[in-house]
Amino acid sequence: MHRRKILFITHANVVVDPNKPVPEWGLSQKGKERHLLFNSNTETKNITAVYASYEQKAIDGGLILSNHLGIALQKIESLKENDRSSTGFLYEEEFQATANDFFANPNQSIRGWEKAINAQNRIVSAMKNIISTDKSSGDIAVVAHGGVGTLLFCFLAGKEISRQYDQPPNGGGNFFTFYIDNFEIIHDWRDIGLAD
Repeated sequence: MHRRKILFITHANVVVDPNKPVPEWGLSQKGKERHLLFNSNTETKNITAVYASYEQKAIDGGLILSNHLGIALQKIESLKENDRSSTGFLYEEEFQATANDFFANPNQSIRGWEKAINAQNRIVSAMKNIISTDKSSGDIAVVAHGGVGTLLFCFLAGKEISRQYDQPPNGGGNFFTFYIDNFEIIHDWRDIGLAD
């Protein structure tokens, strides 16, 4: 019998638009191409449910996978990225510095951002809820975001919150997998655009 697993996938490269709220950003052409490459990854062959956050970039990535598999995309609000609306768009250097502070001080709100510990509790609860309510019989794909993905990975690995467990710095578009029955990590972050 197939031992069910979850594939936690981060959206790939986006179109950066400082004039739009970050949750409305969609995938760039490169991001779409990388998600299309992932459709041929052998790890996707047993997926029977695909979930995404309500953020456009996650929806874009989720639809590429769910359409390929011929199943409906299910959207869940609590899969969203850590709330950074207090600062809005930040240019790369400032964003990275603020993100470093976010992970280094998980019990503090950095510049009004959602606390890392709160975002971790939210994403862990969201995953547990998906597992308890999903009616499909195979693997589950979740297309979401790098910040909450790192926080989830730390929880699953039994580690303190730390950015050292962040996805590779390749613009997003990475995944890790874990078993549904005991939350054991099967493998660390891998690039969705690389052959398996």
